Amino acid sequence: MKTEDKRRLYEFYKNLDRSFFIDNEYKSYAHLDNALPIGYGQTISQPSLVYEMTLLLDLDKDLKVLEIGTGSGYQTAFLAEFAGTVYTVERIKELSVKAKQRLDALGYNNVFYKIGDGSKGWPEYQPYDRIIVTAAAARIPDPLIEQLKPNGKMIIPIGSSGMQNLMLIEKNENGEIETKPILPVLFVELKGDYGWSKDNIIEFPEEQG
Repeated sequence: MKTEDKRRLYEFYKNLDRSFFIDNEYKSYAHLDNALPIGYGQTISQPSLVYEMTLLLDLDKDLKVLEIGTGSGYQTAFLAEFAGTVYTVERIKELSVKAKQRLDALGYNNVFYKIGDGSKGWPEYQPYDRIIVTAAAARIPDPLIEQLKPNGKMIIPIGSSGMQNLMLIEKNENGEIETKPILPVLFVELKGDYGWSKDNIIEFPEEQG
């Protein structure tokens, strides 16, 4: 991102009221830099991690983004603010409906919503310049690799159900995939046909300093 866009992203991160995206007993804890439950076995990520993941995506208004896991809509707001178009998939209808209501209230009209198996992506609108997955997989789902545009980037947590590496995935112009571990994270499991399975765990080597 350009320096000015990075500054805007930081200001957005500091000023966006996370409590707007929480409607349960954890609302009063929204100011804390922790993940919090939002119901249905799902969580809203800690603000600093959402900021970091958005920064890694290197967004601009010319880009089309696929988000897997709409959740509360908190991460989606970052994408809608700094990307051109956002396609977001959520398997839990109640969460998707609430997220849309919140984002509509904030005035975002560049977000499109789907209720379904996010591990399959959203093939109708491929390819995507950026893909962000907000649930943990044992390996990168093949459909998401296919739907990522050449020279595109993907952020996805990969690992076991108890601990993952946040991975930066880049596809070059020849369609070759490069992976880079960013930092250890803990996300809920990605559900679906290409979701998390203990039989599919891939170990990535630690980044060499």
